[in-house]
Amino acid sequence: MSNNNSAIVSKVWAFCNTLRDDGVGYGDYLEQLTYLLFLKMAHEYSLPPHNRNLNIPKEYTWESLLQYSGEALEVHYSVMLRELGKSKGILGQIFIKSQNKIQDPAKLYKLIKMIDAEQWVMMGVKDKGDIYEGLLEKNAEDTKSGAGQYFTPRPLIKAMVACINPEPSKTIGDPACGTGGFFLAAYDWLTERNNLDKEQRQFLKYHTFKGNEIVASTRRLALMNLFLHNIGDIDSDNFISPNDSLIADSGERFDYILANPPFGKKSSMTFTNEAGEQEKDELTYNRQDFWVTTSNKQLNFVQHIKTMLKETGKAAVVLPDNVLFEGGAGETVRKKLMETTDLHTILRLPTGIFYANGVKANVLFFDGKPSSKQLLNSPLPTDLNVITILLSTTSIDSYNGPELTGELSP
Repeated sequence: MSNNNSAIVSKVWAFCNTLRDDGVGYGDYLEQLTYLLFLKMAHEYSLPPHNRNLNIPKEYTWESLLQYSGEALEVHYSVMLRELGKSKGILGQIFIKSQNKIQDPAKLYKLIKMIDAEQWVMMGVKDKGDIYEGLLEKNAEDTKSGAGQYFTPRPLIKAMVACINPEPSKTIGDPACGTGGFFLAAYDWLTERNNLDKEQRQFLKYHTFKGNEIVASTRRLALMNLFLHNIGDIDSDNFISPNDSLIADSGERFDYILANPPFGKKSSMTFTNEAGEQEKDELTYNRQDFWVTTSNKQLNFVQHIKTMLKETGKAAVVLPDNVLFEGGAGETVRKKLMETTDLHTILRLPTGIFYANGVKANVLFFDGKPSSKQLLNSPLPTDLNVITILLSTTSIDSYNGPELTGELSP
């Protein structure tokens, strides 16, 4: 990183700490940074030599922000966010449900001036990405924000990508992509280990990745994170869908699936019955391609990922213990998974690596294959690898650790 870019990083971090004194958390700062960076880079792309028309209304461009100060700036900024959120395409996805969280006009003005002083399009991809990823990680560490549920630790992500070993010109899916960590790690793996030709680079930039993220604030962070890392373009098609991936089979099939589906309780909704009492109704997904109907989110994601995976594909999925040991629907899903895929490795993860404390999790690695009934009633394969991994910020050591406690019934 150049000295100039290091200075920019320092400025961004310092300003974040300044805003925290006013009660603006990492998450709120990230969102405001997302809005302003997008508008500034859109402005830079509209100038020579790019000369691109990005269809941002003239009254809501970056230049319009520079015309105001004081309370007038705060009013204009708030109106701008609301109106841009009505736009279509990636512009609307970035600004949907956006709000101004910086209530001090003087600090908002200072942040705008700080961003305006730099040429972000010209800055190295790694430098821009490092700034943003750093803030994402800080936000995940901030337990009050609750953002850790959308942030998979990067050392774990890198380990999973290394095990899958993705190849160029193939597709990668994530049905619950959070802030896009798996996509970024796969992008780095592909670019650092392959001498890509022009066609492969174009495929990587525009066609390799496809994901879903139903939380609007998380989806906007993912879109900006990928954009800053040179995945997609400021006016390209939106490859992160806001739709619930479990609702229906989209028909798309992927060469690789890397995922950490949301942990937590069974999906449910609360309603008031005729007696005026609060009741909970568990949500289920009735799909023809699912082996079993259940309200368990993790089991539904396992079934959905199996559907998404090509017969020649590879999957690596983070799953909690209940998927391995639960009876009933869980047992049915395990049997079917072993029947229809080559489930060859389970990584037993140590507790404490997720930002949510006490989570016991595993990574299941399985390859697609044509459907066969020969393993339906078979016990757990004797050649299944059950290993424990140790994680650090830079390296991962594997060893033949202790066997999983309890019986893993097929």
